[in-house]
Amino acid sequence: MLKKLIVIGVIACAGYYYWHKHDALPIDFGKLAQASDVGAAEDAYRAHRSGVILTVEGSVVRELGDDTQGSRHQRFLIRLPSGLSLLIAHNIDLAPRVTGLTAGAPIKLHGEYEWNDKGGVVHWTHKDPEHKHEAGWIEMHGHRYE
Repeated sequence: MLKKLIVIGVIACAGYYYWHKHDALPIDFGKLAQASDVGAAEDAYRAHRSGVILTVEGSVVRELGDDTQGSRHQRFLIRLPSGLSLLIAHNIDLAPRVTGLTAGAPIKLHGEYEWNDKGGVVHWTHKDPEHKHEAGWIEMHGHRYE
């Protein structure tokens, strides 16, 4: 009986150690977001999914007026190679304004997708000052806005 308890205790301790050691491995979100999520935006759009963190590449369609209700957001449209259009809502109270938004200019960004029937919106394209949300960014003309 004592041997069984010791064996069970050793197994439990080993499992606890393994779980904590492997569960606590840091995730490098920057490395995960280096390549575009090919098809992720299209999949989220078709499935009406929101809250999807993704990285996309496309081209600027046009800049829109800023949203000044609450936190200020720079708004612009991009088109993905698939033809899907996305509204980008970039918080300019937390990150610098993106410059050079000319039609056809290539752009890459990382943020959170929210579904709508027009294609969707991507926000959280900046760092979270409270560190509760994965940081986003926009890359354009060799410059990173975050």
